Amino acid sequence: MKFCSECAHPVALAIPEGDNRPRYVCPHCNTIHYQNPKMVIGSIPVWEQDGKVQVLLCRRAIEPRYGYWTLPAGFMENEETTGQAAVRETEEEAGANVELGKLFTLLNVAHVHQVHMFYLARLLDLDFEPGIESLEAKLFTEAEIPWDELAFPTIRTTLELFFADRIKLREGGSYGFHSRDINRPMLAPREPD
Repeated sequence: MKFCSECAHPVALAIPEGDNRPRYVCPHCNTIHYQNPKMVIGSIPVWEQDGKVQVLLCRRAIEPRYGYWTLPAGFMENEETTGQAAVRETEEEAGANVELGKLFTLLNVAHVHQVHMFYLARLLDLDFEPGIESLEAKLFTEAEIPWDELAFPTIRTTLELFFADRIKLREGGSYGFHSRDINRPMLAPREPD
């Protein structure tokens, strides 16, 4: 940050009085500019029929990770709840109609200043299509998921936890709530074909 969004004067990095970490502070109007983690919200859209469970994934049409697979997710907007963000992102990226379930994963990705949350979701129909930020939207069983082509560690973690909980469901258990810290970076992008 170089300039104050309140008065347009240059800002300085300083520890404000009563604080314990450096912040961008405007010496002209004394505004403290806090920078906080971004919230990435998404869903795990599930289609279950005749005992077969499939998850809807989208292949990214944008950077970062163009061409890699992801759950529908994106940055939360102001004036919406996390649940509203999950439904909106699912509609925008996969054109999918879902009934939102409970919050399933909360993943802290501190090294990129983000928190990722994924809700369980039930697809209401098979009328989906890729949105502007997706190349494709496709259903996958656990065995079909392109594990080496997943865009982010948070997606892999969420899917692994989802399928582990599916085993618990067969044994009379239920879906849990999972909170993790993700400290590993993304894999290097593959070479173009």
